[in-house]
Amino acid sequence: MKDDVEEHIEAWERELPWLDPVKEAIFVRLAILARHTQQLRRDTLAADGLPHWQFKILMKLRRLGPPYATSPSQLADVLGLTRGALSARLAPMEEAGLIDRTSDTADRRRVHVRLTEAGSAAFEQQAGREDHGESILLEALTAEERQVLAELLHRLVLAAEIR
Repeated sequence: MKDDVEEHIEAWERELPWLDPVKEAIFVRLAILARHTQQLRRDTLAADGLPHWQFKILMKLRRLGPPYATSPSQLADVLGLTRGALSARLAPMEEAGLIDRTSDTADRRRVHVRLTEAGSAAFEQQAGREDHGESILLEALTAEERQVLAELLHRLVLAAEIR
């Protein structure tokens, strides 16, 4: 079965004889898949009413492991935000019960941002929906093909990160 990429390549091969059709097919298809997965994430976030930036904060806290807490400055650094920008984002999340900010018992000047049970549940729901959508897409491949694809993409990511 033909896909839109084959028509794209045929058109460019006529115009650009030096074009490597295999390379073009790889990168155009990777771009299509990236757009598809981004749209899947946007759609699942919209269905849950969870803004992308809130999901990112929940994800970063969850990734830390128990007790799912860190300082605001460390969280800002991980997210690539200023302290002020993070503070503005944390306020509505705290009001919604997704996170809480508590003073350190040893040093009251220190604050910790912690994932709440509600925040953890919101993250789990979103991650589960994303996982389901991604699984449906990958049903086109056998388990062995998925493993081969994962290994090939790993090599490409390593090559990109070295540059």
